[in-house]
Amino acid sequence: MNIQGLDYNTQRQSLLMPEYGREIQKMIDYAVSLPSKEERLHCAKTIVKLMETKVPQIRENANYQQTLWDHLYLMSGKQLDIDWPFDISEAERILAKPAPMPRPDTSIGLRHYGRLVEELWERLKAMPPGKERDELTRQTANQMKRDLILWGHGSIDDEKVADDLARYTDGKIQLDLNNFAFERFVPINDMPTPGKKGKKRK
Repeated sequence: MNIQGLDYNTQRQSLLMPEYGREIQKMIDYAVSLPSKEERLHCAKTIVKLMETKVPQIRENANYQQTLWDHLYLMSGKQLDIDWPFDISEAERILAKPAPMPRPDTSIGLRHYGRLVEELWERLKAMPPGKERDELTRQTANQMKRDLILWGHGSIDDEKVADDLARYTDGKIQLDLNNFAFERFVPINDMPTPGKKGKKRK
């Protein structure tokens, strides 16, 4: 819908740095159009002071004045012809986008356990028998059971954890369920809701 006399932001030219607002952009465009270099510089100094009030947190940077003049240069479309009080030769680095981070070339075969547990299995396979391996086995088994409970992945009995632990460590870790005690886990659905009281029995 186009109503005569109304000016919508969606119909305007997009702002390079919207944090300063459209009025600042109009002032910069006006400064570019001034006939003399002295007038343009005087106007630019006034605009920079106004820009600082628009984004006061910029003062937290040690070189914030440099940043403001860099922003002014970019917002002018690099068309403002003045004797710049700061070096604006590297202003365009502000607009440079960081290179995308490469995705790790790994895949998680068992999502309900996750990468952390897979790494624990690999570490257990390489460890010699002893107290250190026994402690890591205890932590790994408890984490595996916790993951199964959270994911609701099939059976969550102790035998499944023992079977999976043996399978994915190539049989090197055999959990003796007669002597191994899992930590007590409370399923999320059974956890009490904060502030909610149970019904009183009559």
